[in-house]
Amino acid sequence: MTSASRRKRVDLARIALVALDFDGVMTDNRVLVDQNGREAVWCNRADGLGVEMLKSEGLRVIVISTETNHVVSARCRKLRIPCIRSSRDKLTALRGVMAKWGLRAEQVAFVGNDINDLECLRVVGVPVAPCDAVPAVRRVVRLVTKARGGAGVVRELADRVQAARRRVGK
Repeated sequence: MTSASRRKRVDLARIALVALDFDGVMTDNRVLVDQNGREAVWCNRADGLGVEMLKSEGLRVIVISTETNHVVSARCRKLRIPCIRSSRDKLTALRGVMAKWGLRAEQVAFVGNDINDLECLRVVGVPVAPCDAVPAVRRVVRLVTKARGGAGVVRELADRVQAARRRVGK
């Protein structure tokens, strides 16, 4: 099966959970470090609206990140979504979330951009990546956004989910 044909069969109307990596998805993968060692990242407000759009469709949204910095938790608090930060095993974390909420793999979209996301991307029904994800990730996903990481990836996905749901009358 070619990657193009694999991407055509994505069913965004049926997903119930969108799990997001943080760095490289909700950020442009850069970090600003000041002289005191404090870190900051740029996030896109359009992604915040995208999270709200997904939630308004009845979807659950969660961030699962290996990042240890509290900036992840702070952003998720602002967006009113749960996050699992400092995760050394994203797949176990994702499976735990799916079990807690009674979800099957085909009901889950995972958005990731780097090799530490590959395990999660391989088990979900809708694996998604920003267009600037590493090649190994782009090879396994079923949907590649036009947006780069930190430039509206979540908003683009939310627009696509809403359009898919309108098409099937959800």
